[in-house]
Amino acid sequence: MKNVTWSHSSLKDYEGCPRRYNEVKVLKNYPFTDTEATIYGKELHEAAELYIKDGTQLPPQFSFLQETLDALKAKPGRKLCEHKMGVTKDLKPCGFMDKEVWVRGIADLLIIDDENLTARVVDYKSGNNKYPDREQLKLMALMVFAHFPHIRRVSGALLFVVKNDIAKASYMVGEAEEYWWDYRERVARIEQAHETGAWNPKPTPLCGWCPVKDCEYHKPRRGGDEKR
Repeated sequence: MKNVTWSHSSLKDYEGCPRRYNEVKVLKNYPFTDTEATIYGKELHEAAELYIKDGTQLPPQFSFLQETLDALKAKPGRKLCEHKMGVTKDLKPCGFMDKEVWVRGIADLLIIDDENLTARVVDYKSGNNKYPDREQLKLMALMVFAHFPHIRRVSGALLFVVKNDIAKASYMVGEAEEYWWDYRERVARIEQAHETGAWNPKPTPLCGWCPVKDCEYHKPRRGGDEKR
């Protein structure tokens, strides 16, 4: 069976619609194009990283981040910005681009408190806070446990910095094995799809935004304003 390298976003994409995942992620028939929102998000992440890392002054449009970032800087522990991690299929830590990598993840900010054996994972969100996806925090916690085996607890936070909101979660190292088994079962479905070539479409309310316009479930968004 094909060994699939995955991430939180790619697993979410597959479970959202296997056909779209195949067309976009595997066949690469629809290259990603930045939008105004994604460009803003990238600039926000870069500004936050530089401020935490070396105190680079925030650009005026991101000055509203300062109070939040100062609070994070004051937390005890080592601050690791845009920290890339990889884990092999036998759950060993590895480099982000290593040949044997099975799952990849990037923490916007990782704070390792060696003294208290705890860690904090922070992900900055510049978008909507209506449906916070804590699943991302769980996977990052598992990767932290793999890379920092002395850590016993990971606290995670999705910081919706524009909306001034936060979604939190906490994980203990003793829970890791059970969570990994769940991920193995879910990723096995992607591996099976690679083997069989069965990438079945899955109708959702987001079909109007999908680039795969020859899909049987695709229909224009209301008003006929389709995403290009």
